[in-house]
Amino acid sequence: MSNASGGTKQRVVEHLQTVTSATAPDLARLMGVSDAAMRQHLEQLQADGVVRRIAGDAATDASSDTRLRGRPATRWSLERLDSRSAMDGFPTAFPDRHDDLAVDLLTAIRGALGDDALERVLSHRGELQSESYRRAMGDGTLPERATRLAQLRHLEGYRAEVTAADDGSLTLTEHHCPIADAARSCGSVCDSELVVFRAALGADVSVERTQHAMSGDSRCSYRIIATGRITG
Repeated sequence: MSNASGGTKQRVVEHLQTVTSATAPDLARLMGVSDAAMRQHLEQLQADGVVRRIAGDAATDASSDTRLRGRPATRWSLERLDSRSAMDGFPTAFPDRHDDLAVDLLTAIRGALGDDALERVLSHRGELQSESYRRAMGDGTLPERATRLAQLRHLEGYRAEVTAADDGSLTLTEHHCPIADAARSCGSVCDSELVVFRAALGADVSVERTQHAMSGDSRCSYRIIATGRITG
């Protein structure tokens, strides 16, 4: 991707953050490129999961292009369902400060109440999170529940997936960590994640971390095996 191409895509993303939707010709005029070039940019952004096509309104679209009068034109909007992970690499016009807030809260709790209080807060959060995962996973075989857990984590921005090995074990891999700053600030955050997985998957399941991004690996991976009879 050339710098010019990357700059155009970034400007498209920033513009779509401020409007409900826009047509390719409208965006082309704003960015000073041809309609064909803009459509290429939009199709690439769509392939990357950043934007999506939506049905246009004929009356609205006709005002911007007489050739489309009476015909609905394709409009484009941001894909917001998984915007945090989809837009990695695109600096946002409205910065997300959740990481900063999480780090500030961890620092404030430790500073005001001490390490023991921070551990209790993380433990309580872990209990709530594991219970939420259990409800969402429901009953089923271990592979079914592990896959559902990966889906839940993926929606939270972890880019998670589950793979099965010949020995019957499963590997939950998270290719991205949306709480990396908080984890670097407080190692107990990562410890809490492991506890959550064990509690969510059940007493008859063993979960061990095999790769750890905070320890220098490129991702976090967890080996999941059944240690007893799994019902469902």
